[in-house]
Amino acid sequence: MDSNRNPIPILEGHDCFACGTNNPIGLKLSFYRQDNYICSDVILTAHHVGWQDMAHGGIISTLLDEVMSWTVIYFKKCFSVTRRMQVRYLRPVPVEVPLTVKGMITSDEGHRRCQAEAQLRDHKDNILAKGEADFAILSADRLKDFPENFKMQMMELFEKYK
Repeated sequence: MDSNRNPIPILEGHDCFACGTNNPIGLKLSFYRQDNYICSDVILTAHHVGWQDMAHGGIISTLLDEVMSWTVIYFKKCFSVTRRMQVRYLRPVPVEVPLTVKGMITSDEGHRRCQAEAQLRDHKDNILAKGEADFAILSADRLKDFPENFKMQMMELFEKYK
């Protein structure tokens, strides 16, 4: 393991397809900080195929969106939602090989919005796909529909990131 990799805690026991630890068919992504990036390593399987031995585009966009979301969570320490996302598929993404997805904040507009970008790279460091997204930062009044337990867990997570 690279000494420049700093694992970051995530929520345990949730059902998110990408990062949830309770989802039996989920990706169960974990994350680490590497310089100004939040990264996740993954090996996709035959369950993630679109065309023969190639990852489905929706899985690729999920990886990019999830790492950008955790990048915002980690660096901004806030609740947010993806407002808009653009994906560029550059090369076929094979399954059964190590991949790394990495995200960084590219623009910070304070307490209302920010932008992030992500790259999906193969084990040879080739960029296979890129994503860019706008995120809306959610104020306390916009969190009224979130379960209290979830909000408390996220607030505890934000404290760990300080």
